[in-house]
Amino acid sequence: MNGKVTAVNSNGEYSFTKPNRDSITLLAGLGVEGDVHAGETVKHRSRVAQDPTQPNLRQVHLIHQELFAEVAAEGFEVLPGDLGENITTRDIDLLGLPVGTLLRIGDDAVLEVTGLRNPCLQIDNFQDGLLKQVVGRDAAGNVVRKAGIMTVVQVGGTVHPDDTIKAELPGGPHRPLDRV
Repeated sequence: MNGKVTAVNSNGEYSFTKPNRDSITLLAGLGVEGDVHAGETVKHRSRVAQDPTQPNLRQVHLIHQELFAEVAAEGFEVLPGDLGENITTRDIDLLGLPVGTLLRIGDDAVLEVTGLRNPCLQIDNFQDGLLKQVVGRDAAGNVVRKAGIMTVVQVGGTVHPDDTIKAELPGGPHRPLDRV
C-alpha cells in the first residue's frame, strides 16, 4: 500500500492550524522538530492536564487529502494544515491501517501508527458544523473518526511534499485503530 505526501505542516505555537512548510524534520522518539506537539511525553493540552507523564503517542498527525474533498461536498473548505495535521497524504487508506503499521516516508523517515485522532470541539470553532463531518456513527451505531491518524517517529528524517509513503503492515492478527 503506497501513497504520497501532498503537504507538510508545523507550528511552534499552540494554534489549531499549522502553516505549510517546504519540509519538516522528524526526530526519532520526539516528533516534528520545532512543532509544539513534539516530545517524549504528551503535549496536547487536554492530555497534559490529565497526566503530563504519559508517553506521547501523538507525535505526528497525518490526514488524508481525500477527506477535504468529502467535506467540500458538504460545503466546507479545508486545506492542508487547517486541521492541525503535520503531514497531508493522498492515495493511502490511513484510517484502514492497523495499529503498529510502519509508514516509510521519503528516503529515511519511519513512523509507527498508534491510533486515530480524536476530533475535538476546536474543529467547530474553525468551521461551525465541521465536527459532525469528521466524527459520526456508522449504521451499527459505532463511532467513526475520520480526522486522521496519530504516529510516533521510529526513524528520523526530512519529509517533503511529493515524497512517497510505503505502508508496512505488522504481523497478524491486526489490531484496528482506536482513538489515542
